[in-house]
Amino acid sequence: MNKYHLVLMIPAFLSGCASLPPLEERSESRYLKVESSPRLDAVLRSDENTEISADTDISGVYLLNDAHEAFVARAALIESADHALDIQYYIWHNDISGRLLFNLLHRAAERGVRVRLLLDDNNTNGLDNVLLALDSHPNIEIRLFNPFVWRKWRALGYLTDFPRLNRRMHNKSLTADNRATILGGRNIGDEYFKVGDDTVFADLDILATGRVVTEVSEDFDRYWASHSAYNATDVIKKGNVEKGFDELSYSDSDKNNTLDRYRREVENSALYRAMSDKRIPFHHVRTRLISDDPAKGLNRDRHKTPILDRMVEALQKPEKSMYLVSPYFVPTKSGTQALGEIAADGVDVTILTNSLQATDVAAVHSGYAKYRKPLLKAGVKLYELQPNHAVPKSKDRGLTGSSATSLHAKTFIVDAKRVFIGSFNLDPRSARLNTEMGVVIESPTIAGQMQRTLETTTPDYAYKVTLDKHKKLRWQDPADGKIYAKEPEAGFWKRVTAKVLSFLPIEGLL
Repeated sequence: MNKYHLVLMIPAFLSGCASLPPLEERSESRYLKVESSPRLDAVLRSDENTEISADTDISGVYLLNDAHEAFVARAALIESADHALDIQYYIWHNDISGRLLFNLLHRAAERGVRVRLLLDDNNTNGLDNVLLALDSHPNIEIRLFNPFVWRKWRALGYLTDFPRLNRRMHNKSLTADNRATILGGRNIGDEYFKVGDDTVFADLDILATGRVVTEVSEDFDRYWASHSAYNATDVIKKGNVEKGFDELSYSDSDKNNTLDRYRREVENSALYRAMSDKRIPFHHVRTRLISDDPAKGLNRDRHKTPILDRMVEALQKPEKSMYLVSPYFVPTKSGTQALGEIAADGVDVTILTNSLQATDVAAVHSGYAKYRKPLLKAGVKLYELQPNHAVPKSKDRGLTGSSATSLHAKTFIVDAKRVFIGSFNLDPRSARLNTEMGVVIESPTIAGQMQRTLETTTPDYAYKVTLDKHKKLRWQDPADGKIYAKEPEAGFWKRVTAKVLSFLPIEGLL
């Protein structure tokens, strides 16, 4: 047998050595229809003091476009839950903020709260001990979505199971007592909650009560019971519970410096003060949850209406304006044509995405770059967020974030009346491969405020992309009006890499 035969046999050998555990041993559970949750209801007291019935299509919505407020909301829901917490995330880092929230979950379980935690397994590398430690509590159950059987050498899984492992759960939600939920674009990690001085993602969530909460609870049950959700203890064969609890502890420097400083910062946030005063300024609006069938994680949802089509239906046809914010924007040929047709009908179409230097995924930027000229020729306005810009504290930052920022928010505003907020990026991966979720909000107040803020702040902190008289791409610096003929601030090799990637047939994976 020669070496080539040996290479060909490797995938078959690996497939025979590892397999997914059976699903029959999973316990069955559903969301709890809680009649009363005194501690949580006290925290969520509205300034209008209005009880919203889940039997209507009205939800109470509070926008979380500030990183500190986003952490406060999550910590408050976990700390105030009396009965149950249902949580699903694409990323959960074991850093300062991640450990804080992990520990709050454990503390909630200690007081009798049932905790169900569903994590996509693509980003749990290094967390096996922590997950086993948490799962060891009788009130905590953890499941992994489309898990990797090979825990240490995860890349080996792609050799034998690429079609499944290429499909990820991108959903993000945190629901307490079926009384309040948080959903949107944020993952769990320091960069999402502005814990340190490193890169901070400009992101967006909502804190909600009312109708949408039960919709999220029902949707969570679908994912929890799906054929992609495996018990963490059945997947993680080698791990150490004791080490896991050690990894959840903090160093002395964390306790003395970062934690104290961060506590002061979050206590100065508007939402923390509003909760303390029991006067959260909720908007009472009509909402509609849009979510993928979890069967998409195994490519078994092909008979279902695609999520993008349902979003377009819910947002309705734009008549005057459409403002799209997406950190990873790959419109594809058909999407570019559709946007061009909308612009041709007289609709003002504006797109905000990351510049090459601001993005954290250069490959996705390469999938977007080739569509810039066709979009601009069709009359679409393009803005690319500057990296590492500093926004004066006196300015309303909106979705353009703060210093050292990379855009991560996903929101689409139609006619300043309706807005989608969620996990969906305008790219093929969100449309065809990953599961996604979000909410369409019908509110001229919220949508109008968001659009006005974007229209005011974006030109100050994002490059305006245009075509010169020779149809060449140009970038206008918002600070001094300087015109660049190349991707601004991006180094030579980064530009070359993005250019080379744009020629590869990988658009469907982006």
